[in-house]
Amino acid sequence: MHLALFDLDHTLLPIDSDYEWARFLVRRGVLDGDHYERENDRFYRAYQDGSLDIFEFLQFQLAPLAAHPRATLDAWHAEYMREVIEPQITAKARDLVDQHRQRGDLLALVTATNRFVTAPIARAFGIDHLVATGIEERDGQFTGKPHGTPSFREGKIARTREWLASLGHELGSFERSWFYSDSRNDVPLLEQVTHPVATNPDPKLHAIAQERGWPVIQLFSQAA
Repeated sequence: MHLALFDLDHTLLPIDSDYEWARFLVRRGVLDGDHYERENDRFYRAYQDGSLDIFEFLQFQLAPLAAHPRATLDAWHAEYMREVIEPQITAKARDLVDQHRQRGDLLALVTATNRFVTAPIARAFGIDHLVATGIEERDGQFTGKPHGTPSFREGKIARTREWLASLGHELGSFERSWFYSDSRNDVPLLEQVTHPVATNPDPKLHAIAQERGWPVIQLFSQAA
């Protein structure tokens, strides 16, 4: 058995699921549009240029989850999946995941986005395992605080190792392992697998991939 790891935002999806979740809440009138759009854009630019403070971002991102009952959040998320996510799941992205599944590889979605937003998306791709930023819960409700190590940059390595250990595996024990990502922020985990694949890469990751001889693929154009 081999290992296949997939980033989510701009890798399997051509959008940022976290960013679009906030925009969805703004459209529903749950969040103040002007303030949230401004802050969301600021954090998104920081993520793109590699300067994101993950803890500052999580304080901002998780606050709405603590402000509403879980049943209400779940109902909103089901609507979000139908309106926003499902139309963005492309045949090429599904095919990539299916190729690894059909070979019998161990699959996981490894994302910095929180588990609440991403768990239904992992299921939509048929990926059973999710390594995502955890959210603290109390009495079945979210507190608005992260739980455990954020699954971001080197944190993705730590969280992936924890997940594999729970299954009795080690990251270095797989003869062949893949990680597909678009982002410079994922270079630490890309360096840990035998087959790093720059997928719809940002300019920095594209340059690194060319320098190191990593394959580059495009899932959202005809240039695959």
